Amino acid sequence: MQNILLYLITVLIWGSTWFAIEFQLGDVAVEASLTYRFALSALLMWGYCLWRRLPMRFNAKDHGFIALLALFNFALNYILIYQAQQYLTSAMTAIAFTTMLLMNIVNTRLFFGKPVAKRIYFGALMGIAGIVVLFWPDLDGLDLTNASLLGLILVLGSALSASLGNMASVRNSRAGLPIMQVNAWGMLYGTIMLALMVGISGTSFTFSTAPAYIISLLYLAVFGSVIAFATYFALLKGMGPEKASYTIVLFPLVAVVLSTLFEDFVWTGYTFSGFALVLLGNALVLTPFAKIKALLFKPTVAAQPELP
Repeated sequence: MQNILLYLITVLIWGSTWFAIEFQLGDVAVEASLTYRFALSALLMWGYCLWRRLPMRFNAKDHGFIALLALFNFALNYILIYQAQQYLTSAMTAIAFTTMLLMNIVNTRLFFGKPVAKRIYFGALMGIAGIVVLFWPDLDGLDLTNASLLGLILVLGSALSASLGNMASVRNSRAGLPIMQVNAWGMLYGTIMLALMVGISGTSFTFSTAPAYIISLLYLAVFGSVIAFATYFALLKGMGPEKASYTIVLFPLVAVVLSTLFEDFVWTGYTFSGFALVLLGNALVLTPFAKIKALLFKPTVAAQPELP
């Protein structure tokens, strides 16, 4: 039950961040917006940890892996995602990012030698196929110009970066490192890395006072970073990366719901077919074949003859 709750929280929050990111693009440089986001997240995380008097000391090796987590999950991943959305629609970016699911499966096998059940491959492919069907009108009209190709390369690079960050998180969990303190250090390191990227890129720390920018920044920092990363890393620890990362496949579904409510999105046969494929793929990934077989083929109990 706990994993289901964490799963839902992660999907709903991160699924809605695609919509919130749109309000961050424009007047303020991507690197600067991300620095503000993770600086606020780091401040909240450190404030919580110090208030709870949680131990914050780690050895040099652990700090190295926390820095890797920060580089791949809190810095490079988001730099590439924000940049990609300048070349692709949010729907296209979300579709391409679902490849992180397969990258997690491959990387788990590569880095940890963990065997992966065949049903997870089938379920993941079915889920990704559902996303493709869901947004097929966009895919059908895709024109692979140089800009579009660059956007696809950027989002695939972001997916790979996030997957490598997931592997660092798995290592930290196996080493017994606490999630909250690791995230606090990671977001601090991520803020420093992003600030350095601002300096290297030659951009400046401008800020927008537009209500939409400030509200979306607060939402992304508090919910999209502090809460969602805590729940997702808890899922990595409790379910493993191949199952936890299937949340990535469901993010575009949340975006569709938001578009229906706020952007007059029109439901079509593609929408319903895509939902069905994703839900079925989700069931395959999360449910062992033994349980599926037990549900489908319940043993019948022979009727007992009545006593005279």
